[in-house]
Amino acid sequence: MAAEMVTGALVSTFVERTIDTLASRFVDIFRARKHKKMQLSHLKMKLLAIDVVAFDAEQKQFTDPRVRDWLLRAKDVVFDAEDLLEEIDYELSKSQVEAESQSATNKVWNSLKSSFVSFFQNEIESKMEQVIENLEDLETQIGFLGLKKTSGVGIGSGSSSKLTYTSLPNESAIYGRDDDKEFVFNWLTPDTHCNLSILCIVGMGGLGKTSLAQHIYNDPRIEGKFDIKAWVSVPQEFDVLNVSRAILDTITGSTEHSIQQEVVQRRLKEKLTGKKFLLILDDVWNERQSKWEDVQKPLLFGGQGSRILVTTRSENVAVSMRSEKHLLKVLGKDYSWDLFAKHAFQSSNPQPDPEFTEIGKKIVEKCNGLPLALKTMGSLLHSKSSFWEWESIMKSEIWDFSENESDMLPALRLSYLHLPSHLKKCFAFCALFPKGYEFNKECLIQLWMAENFLETPLQKRSPKEVGEQYFNDLLSWSFFQESGKEEEKHFTMHDLLNDLAKFVCEDICIRLGVDDPTGIIKASRHFSFPTTRADYFDGFGSLIDTQKLHTFMPTNPFRCPWYCKMWINDLFSKFKFIRVLSLSNCYNLKEVPKSVGKLRHLRSLDLSFTDIQKLPHSISLLYKLQILKLNNCKRLKELPSYLHQLDNLRCLEFINTEVNTVPAHLGKLKNLQVLMSSFYVEKSKAFSIQHLGELNLHGSLRIHELQNVDNPSYALEANLKNKADLAELQLEWNIMGNSSVDSTKAGDVIENLRPSKHLKKLSVRNYVGKKFPNWLLDNSLLNLVSLALMNCICCQGVPPLGLLPFLKKLEISGFDEIVRIDGDFHGNNSCSFKSLETLEFSNMSKWEKWDCQALTGDFPCLRQLCIRSCPKLKGQLPEQVVPLERLHIEDCQELEGSASRALYLNLRDCGKLQLDCATMRRLIIGGHNMEVSLLEIVGSSLQLSGIRNLQMISQGLIHNHLERLQIIRCHKLESLPANMHMLLPSLRSLCIEHCPRLESFPAGGLPSNLEELEINNCSRLFGSLKGAFGDNSCLKTLCIVDVDADCIPEEGLLPFSLSTISIYNCPILEKLVYKVDLKMISHASLEDLKVYSCPNMNIPMSRQYDFLVTLTINDSCDSLTTFAIDFFPTLRSLYLRNCCNLQVILQVYAHTQLQDLTISDCPHFESLPERIHILLPCLEFISIRDCPKVDSFSDGYLSSNIKRMYLTNSSKLIASLKGSFGDNSSLEALFIGNLDVQSFPDEGFLPISLTSLRIYDFQNLEKLDYKGLCHLSSLKELFLVKCPSLQCLPDEGLPNRFHQKHILLNHSEG
Repeated sequence: MAAEMVTGALVSTFVERTIDTLASRFVDIFRARKHKKMQLSHLKMKLLAIDVVAFDAEQKQFTDPRVRDWLLRAKDVVFDAEDLLEEIDYELSKSQVEAESQSATNKVWNSLKSSFVSFFQNEIESKMEQVIENLEDLETQIGFLGLKKTSGVGIGSGSSSKLTYTSLPNESAIYGRDDDKEFVFNWLTPDTHCNLSILCIVGMGGLGKTSLAQHIYNDPRIEGKFDIKAWVSVPQEFDVLNVSRAILDTITGSTEHSIQQEVVQRRLKEKLTGKKFLLILDDVWNERQSKWEDVQKPLLFGGQGSRILVTTRSENVAVSMRSEKHLLKVLGKDYSWDLFAKHAFQSSNPQPDPEFTEIGKKIVEKCNGLPLALKTMGSLLHSKSSFWEWESIMKSEIWDFSENESDMLPALRLSYLHLPSHLKKCFAFCALFPKGYEFNKECLIQLWMAENFLETPLQKRSPKEVGEQYFNDLLSWSFFQESGKEEEKHFTMHDLLNDLAKFVCEDICIRLGVDDPTGIIKASRHFSFPTTRADYFDGFGSLIDTQKLHTFMPTNPFRCPWYCKMWINDLFSKFKFIRVLSLSNCYNLKEVPKSVGKLRHLRSLDLSFTDIQKLPHSISLLYKLQILKLNNCKRLKELPSYLHQLDNLRCLEFINTEVNTVPAHLGKLKNLQVLMSSFYVEKSKAFSIQHLGELNLHGSLRIHELQNVDNPSYALEANLKNKADLAELQLEWNIMGNSSVDSTKAGDVIENLRPSKHLKKLSVRNYVGKKFPNWLLDNSLLNLVSLALMNCICCQGVPPLGLLPFLKKLEISGFDEIVRIDGDFHGNNSCSFKSLETLEFSNMSKWEKWDCQALTGDFPCLRQLCIRSCPKLKGQLPEQVVPLERLHIEDCQELEGSASRALYLNLRDCGKLQLDCATMRRLIIGGHNMEVSLLEIVGSSLQLSGIRNLQMISQGLIHNHLERLQIIRCHKLESLPANMHMLLPSLRSLCIEHCPRLESFPAGGLPSNLEELEINNCSRLFGSLKGAFGDNSCLKTLCIVDVDADCIPEEGLLPFSLSTISIYNCPILEKLVYKVDLKMISHASLEDLKVYSCPNMNIPMSRQYDFLVTLTINDSCDSLTTFAIDFFPTLRSLYLRNCCNLQVILQVYAHTQLQDLTISDCPHFESLPERIHILLPCLEFISIRDCPKVDSFSDGYLSSNIKRMYLTNSSKLIASLKGSFGDNSSLEALFIGNLDVQSFPDEGFLPISLTSLRIYDFQNLEKLDYKGLCHLSSLKELFLVKCPSLQCLPDEGLPNRFHQKHILLNHSEG
């Protein structure tokens, strides 16, 4: 056998090395059976026979379906061979382990050899013969298919095409898109009276839509122009709930767990109301207008000037969203060359070789101006050093086949062909990920390692190092790209590259619910299933041979919990050769079955985010296990003691668990890296800090209870200094309840805990020493990015931190002994803190002075400065060359002088600061005595909050920039600026809350450009509104809260421009008209009326309100017993909630506008309109909740256009639904709650059109009736929430098409 191994297109180094290793081990075992060893040799020769033509097959597969079929079958047989070798290797390893554990004598070893020989003859020999036979069959077809032997030179292998590692090209520039960028930027920035504008960037795949959106999103020119910015990658399957939740999660930075669309959208509305936002929706495919309108509802409440920028391939998307559109074109000739040359000649001289330039320009022409093709081809050719390689690529016949023949760009096909074979496997594996999926670099490398994709000849480098090179190579070749979000180490693949990966691996990689298996469906080796927060897994179907699977994993971008309908034990029994098994976020996994020990080939096991409490002892049988992940297993309290027996274990993760210590002897595993979040020091020797010394720690570690370190030398044995992969460290003492504090010992302990110089983040809390350790004083931690020193109550000074070159965030809090911070803190350097962006001081009770004026070059990058609860601080703050983004000063009563320049200022309870307002955009002032002059405030937003003695706001000159003014809880305020209608011409939003002494608006009224006005708890001021608006008023929105008035509006009180009125908590309000003969305000503009908590208000049902589009009555109008829809002919949405005496909704004539109808918590409501299916033909959504007296829909029919229906606690009405939908029902979503039944649904109850059924709070439900479900061929979702008596699904199963996009929640919501 050859000593030197070259990685082939099909046969990996792993396979060759395994065959050679097994052959040498067979010498001893099969001494008298040479044909056994010959069988292995024969297998290797047959594998190599097909491997030498595989490069040619890779190229021809794109144009010849027969070659493609041959190649897929060849891959399948190679997998079979690899599995066979795995079985042999496992049995041999098992025999060796058993022999070592028994201190085997010759007799025992001979017995074990005999056992293995028997296993080989009974289990392996016939399988090997079959594999060899299959290889011979493939070999006979080589000539017929015209496949030729190649060395691979120029196509994926060989020294001349060795991939050169380069860093990711600088993508700060975007070529040929200046005009497009300016168009979008001009659309983003102008003043507009519209609350929400939408623009779709439309273009084919690979045209650079996402790149353009990223550059706009990060353009410094829009910094500060939006209150909220959010980027959402939209799944191809556009689900209203999931898209709404993704937007909410992105805005809040947390995960929303509700499964109710109404709850999610209400929270989203709360976050966005009045806020000007920029939302990027990337890669939208949805063309259904109704779905977009549902997503859009909470977005409409954003502040004036809000924008939604959409990228899409379809102009129909722009039509469905009723948006403007901008068509993106291909790049021009010159820009195409510039982009190509940037990637092809990254490190060349400014003038590349003319011969290469000539060939390159011909290749550029073939890319047809597509940025993705240009970038990918340029990256490919950068690694080709010879002219003939460039010429070979230029002349490739693949350019001659149209994109339609394989639905892929020729440039991408060529780039794939020229990948080295080891990278082809790694790239193709990514077909498991859905389009737009963001993956973590380290996690993907771990998957490659577990799948044996990482070639490590002679073990010169670790698998992790090899994996990083593979990843960086694919990144430099533009097969991967960094995601558009700010999270570190997240990457994605372009959709067209995802299609390419899927093409080359066909059914080898299967995404359940996404792919429709074709071809050799039994050949699947890698299996994934996408999960949302409402999915469960109920089986593989009949198309997949699960025994052959190597991978089982959810692809879960939002860490959504999923439910495994199968017993976990049954799931494990499906696998034989599984290598990667992930049950992460499987919320019904409480216990790991012992049968996990039978998964003998398992290399990666991920049980993160589950409720397991312990691991079974059978895991000790997993000899090949390399990766074990137990992160966020909140109930896991200890790890098994036998983990050190797993010799191949390389990665152990148990972050955010209840595990506080580590098992003994883990240090024996020299290749093991450990990720743990916490270690609790106890005085017991078993849990001493010394145990950390033997571990190869990675990631982040928090060491608690350091006061329990008895001997400071034990801290030295923790050996933190040599843990180079530990990026974050938190050191904590617990001084609560300790009567005596040994500051000397604490100082010695922290001195001995010197971390590695590679540390990025450090936090020290409750440290009781009097001085800091030398390793913090001598600036040896040069790579620190973040440092927090909290509650170091005995320290009398702060370390000299100004010379740390990469420090970006610094927090100092709770230093009770600090009186002065001087130049030592800065390092006595003229340019200290050169990278610092965020600086926070807080709770410094004795701090009086900060000497920072002499050091004028400090803080060149500072963006945020926060000083809180430093009541004795006086003097000046640092001067800034560049204005801060945010300055927050609170509870610093003696701080005076000049405040640092900032875009956003928040000043509360501080001294008399002089404000430099040249760059100010928003100011919040509260809690101290001052008189505010608007002349000083030239920003766009001002908030005055809780200023106890503020009596007047003065202004003398015109202020052209202020757009938003909020005055809140200024109880002594008596007057607003005189002539504010002239002096504040740009004011668009005015909010006045809880200012009881404010009686009137200035003489001249309000500015004519004012669009939003809120008066909250200012009854005297409300009475002065009459005459406050001129003839040219632009007021659109009026919000009235807690006002003592019995009539709104008074004649002439409000302008004709008003479109929305919201009234809250006005208990004595009786009517919305001044005289009986007057219509309510102006039908020309008013569209939206909301009335909350106004019990005495009356809306007369005796005149036409032919201007309202939306009407909400909530906990109001107690006298309302009958609501006549006919008086509201333009109404589209009607919401009646908590109307305590409402009984009937009447209607005589057909109403062609009403689309949404909600009636909830109306205890006396009895009757809906008769002939509702005729009189409300456009109704799409109806919700009736907690209206127990409603017994039926009149005439027993519903509008055929109804798409969504919510019914709760209305049992009579629900019972009457049978037969109400008719044959032409459009109902898609049905939510039913609070029903007292044992069986549901009855046969014929549900319409066949249903796609989503949600059942909530059926306390006595025991079974689902199959006859009521079996006809639902379109059903995609079934939610069962708070149904404690339901034990199982129907014995007959669920509808045939009902799989994988559904969830069963049999507990409380969330």
